[in-house]
Amino acid sequence: MRTRDRGVCMILAVAVGVALTGVAPAVAQSAIAHTADGQPDIQGVWTNFDPTPFEAPNDIDLERLAPLAAWFPGSNQPQRAPAMPAPDARSRGPQGPWGDGPGDALRNERRQSMVVDPPSGRVPLRQSAINARNANLINLTDGWLEHTPWERCITRGVPGGMFPGGYGAGYQILQAPGYVVLFYEMIHEARIIPIDEDRPALSENIRLWNGDPRGHWEGNTLVVETANYNDQGTIGTNIASRGLRGIKNSEALKIVERFTVVDADTLTYEVTVNDPEPFTAPWKVEMPLNRDGGYQIFEYACHEGNYGLENSLRAGRAEDRAATEEQQ
Repeated sequence: MRTRDRGVCMILAVAVGVALTGVAPAVAQSAIAHTADGQPDIQGVWTNFDPTPFEAPNDIDLERLAPLAAWFPGSNQPQRAPAMPAPDARSRGPQGPWGDGPGDALRNERRQSMVVDPPSGRVPLRQSAINARNANLINLTDGWLEHTPWERCITRGVPGGMFPGGYGAGYQILQAPGYVVLFYEMIHEARIIPIDEDRPALSENIRLWNGDPRGHWEGNTLVVETANYNDQGTIGTNIASRGLRGIKNSEALKIVERFTVVDADTLTYEVTVNDPEPFTAPWKVEMPLNRDGGYQIFEYACHEGNYGLENSLRAGRAEDRAATEEQQ
């Protein structure tokens, strides 16, 4: 564990069977620093680097994606730990999954997938959602609406903005009386969560890209419930989300997130997603967030250099012209 400039060090409460279950233990309530309004203090910069596949890869996935691992060693493609990581990996500051790039993931438990429920590690998608996703991918250069909101520099969404993307992995947590603020490095947006169970929910007529959150504390765990989504967002935004990429949510989407203090340098992030339109059942993701005092969050000025979307549409128009000329 790295030494941190924090006033109070948290004590890890070791639970029997943790190594087998993978369930993050909680620390003693009395050992956690608290803010002026009594919230457990989780302020700081955290990263979500992790080589674990988002979904459990099947044999077809492993064969198809194996070449990508060599090109993108920091991504969430199926990877395996080396026989012996670099001996100085942890001493060199923020490192990649095996000490070969950005991140701080050497400490993470090796897991089948970030999706932990259902036990298969696969998101329970409806065929209608799969068909719509595939149609958008096939016709991606037809227009901007075939692209995800992230590619259009709008938002990565909630909870999609918490899922690893291989870069832009920083999250700064700030706390003020009655609020927790999550500042995302990627897309450069701030999520303001009121800590007030009695605060009335928004009207059903008000629909937001990232929903309307309400948070409360259960011991050392921040629980955030979010509803009131619009139907324009997608649950997953990039290739690291595997088959979830481009799956649109409906207005019925509801999620429950849990940020649990494990020790001074670790939070366990859990989210249960419930949306009956694209999914046949609720499903759950669990992954670690690692504190990294040396990680620097940079501005993600998406619109100023969003050449990817522009060039994708330009390529589509070139294909249209070529097809027209061929017909003539």
